[in-house]
Amino acid sequence: MYTLWVLITNSADVADFCARAAQSKFVTVDTEFVREKTYWPILCLIQIATRDEAVAIDPLADGIDLGPVYDLMKNTDVLKVLHSASQDMQIMFTASGAMVEPVFDTQIAAMVSGYGDQPAYATLVQRIVGETIDKRSQMTDWSRRPLTDRQVDYAIGDVTYLIDVYDKLSEELEEADRESWAHEEMRHLRDQGLYESNPRELWRKVRLRRPTRRALAVLREITAWRELSAQRRNIPKGWVCRDEALAEIALNTPETPAALERVRGVNERFAHGRDGKALLEAVQVGLDVPDDECPDPEKGRPPLRGHETLVALLQALLKLRSDENGVAAQLIANRKELDRIATEEEPDVRTLSGWRREIYGNDAIALKRGEIALTADGLSVRVVTA
Repeated sequence: MYTLWVLITNSADVADFCARAAQSKFVTVDTEFVREKTYWPILCLIQIATRDEAVAIDPLADGIDLGPVYDLMKNTDVLKVLHSASQDMQIMFTASGAMVEPVFDTQIAAMVSGYGDQPAYATLVQRIVGETIDKRSQMTDWSRRPLTDRQVDYAIGDVTYLIDVYDKLSEELEEADRESWAHEEMRHLRDQGLYESNPRELWRKVRLRRPTRRALAVLREITAWRELSAQRRNIPKGWVCRDEALAEIALNTPETPAALERVRGVNERFAHGRDGKALLEAVQVGLDVPDDECPDPEKGRPPLRGHETLVALLQALLKLRSDENGVAAQLIANRKELDRIATEEEPDVRTLSGWRREIYGNDAIALKRGEIALTADGLSVRVVTA
């Protein structure tokens, strides 16, 4: 599409381009970043294209002002088209504190349009545009300067081909009368809570074996300590203390450096140093939490007899309806939702509302109640009245 690209390294050119882009109905957007050695991602490149221009803006250039870029990202008159949008939106939110909106996610649109579960960008470019993306720069260190022509060409390809992908998917959604389906899925991308991190809620992501309420109270405190420590030092949180060590500490509640040193993954220097002291203080805070303020363990739902067999039938029906309607199965129902359909009378899950209920949910309930059945017809499977 574009025979020329532009690498922007100064504030004046950023402002000029963004002013022109603000007159467009939409822009395609992508970012390149690194975060292997930091807590906060380092934004290394911002690629933006309109139907007329494609640029790569260098956030690492000396003195560059990215304010016009962030203003463009939150300009509600300009649609931002991204592929697998949440990651780039997270990067932009971290860098600017502002939400990117409105957004069109081509991965979600492709899932609604029958391109499979979470289709990759390169897959869509191949199937829709007929081009093969050169992946030799895929694993590049984007923080190193100067960037080569090949790197910039690769990066800008992520937004130029995206225009053709967007055009095709928009057309298919309109023809199939599924625009509302796609936009319903994209609506959750506007939830700012997805991009904000609450250190006191991150304990939920650490797995404990047979947790008690007291262990969870300790885990909440030490996980929050680790997160804030990693943020303050701008290092990966795993470099402060790994999840496995936090889990052992929550279950065993060491009170001295010597006891802390016996936890797998904790060395002598850590246990007897500043981090060990701070971690033990966090353990004590957790131990001092009043009983009625300790978190409750999540209670698993007891499966009904024959639960797994019923879920297998629901999965077969899901595959059948997914193929018939050209919608990614993952978009209709996930395993947890199928579990709830199998074990609850009328569960409050997305599968049983809106368009999902029309193409699958009603049949799922009917199958569970024995009102319909699945039968083989040669190599095909079809639904019959029971």
